[in-house]
Amino acid sequence: MSALKNDRYLRALLREPVDATPLWVMRQAGRYLPEYRATRARAGSFMDLCNNPDLACEVTLQPLKRFDLDAAILFSDILTIPDAMGLGLYFAEGEGPRFKKTIQCAAGIDALGVLDPEVELRYVMDAVRVIRRELNGEIPLIGFSGSPWTLATYMVEGGSTKDFGKVKGMMFSSPKEMHRLLDILAKSVISYLNAQIAAGAQSVMVFDTWGGVLSPRDYEEFSLRYMDQIVSGLTRENEGRRVPVTLFTKGGGAWLEAIADTGCDAVGLDWTINIGDARRRIGDRVALQGNMDPSILYAAPERIEAEVGTILSGYGHGSGHVFNLGHGIHQKINPDHVKTLVDAVHAQSVPFHAG
Repeated sequence: MSALKNDRYLRALLREPVDATPLWVMRQAGRYLPEYRATRARAGSFMDLCNNPDLACEVTLQPLKRFDLDAAILFSDILTIPDAMGLGLYFAEGEGPRFKKTIQCAAGIDALGVLDPEVELRYVMDAVRVIRRELNGEIPLIGFSGSPWTLATYMVEGGSTKDFGKVKGMMFSSPKEMHRLLDILAKSVISYLNAQIAAGAQSVMVFDTWGGVLSPRDYEEFSLRYMDQIVSGLTRENEGRRVPVTLFTKGGGAWLEAIADTGCDAVGLDWTINIGDARRRIGDRVALQGNMDPSILYAAPERIEAEVGTILSGYGHGSGHVFNLGHGIHQKINPDHVKTLVDAVHAQSVPFHAG
């Protein structure tokens, strides 16, 4: 077994005993940190930063030097797969991710192929290898991907959207073509995540950012079905220990039982659901990750500490909880407030694991 000085995060995902509730933060390496902004400026652009394994490692480690976090997460983007498929990912100032090409018809889908991640996405695998080496067994490394539905949304829409008209239009008018696209993406995600695991990722997470915009029936058919396929295809043992997988659907509170039925190890929660209710519904089957509203970090330290207490009490005693935000940290957050959060989780959670 690969020894870790702190394996609290991996143990909690498997609902094994821990001494305190582990914590990491979505987008913990990012724009709220001045050192990240300096490294990105040095790189030239966001994609140049992602494409440079040494710089990706540098920004992955930056929050670990400030905060007592229990896991590192690979610095990359959820949209690396469609970029490697030739759609041309770029980031417009103030607009978020955009693609130079989009998928609008069967011919566009025909042109796609399942990727070889050690070829088209070698820079990601190299980053995983460098980060694992530099972590030196201190804490585990999380790998990740976007979900097929979320990737398809960006590939069809060409970027962010408010009405999801193009992707839902394809889903309803050409469901067979949409399923063909999603199947290609699911196979690519399986290959991509398994390559990350082989390179050294000790846990993986699937981000289903846009699953919550679907109706219950369409969510199960066009999003969850393909995440289930991914879970079934993942390497679940490596280096002598289990590789846990977490599924996170933003806005997915109505479907927790169905998500847990995939066989994943943990379900990520956004802030719109009570964590105690979630534990009563599925917490005897899977671990739970979440779920503080990121905006709480704008508040005074005492308010942050109080919210930590509320969430820890809501989950209750025992293992199986990974504390996190309900979505990514905001750009304007004061890093000192993140330290307040991290320290409060570790200090306040100890009594919940006693005895």
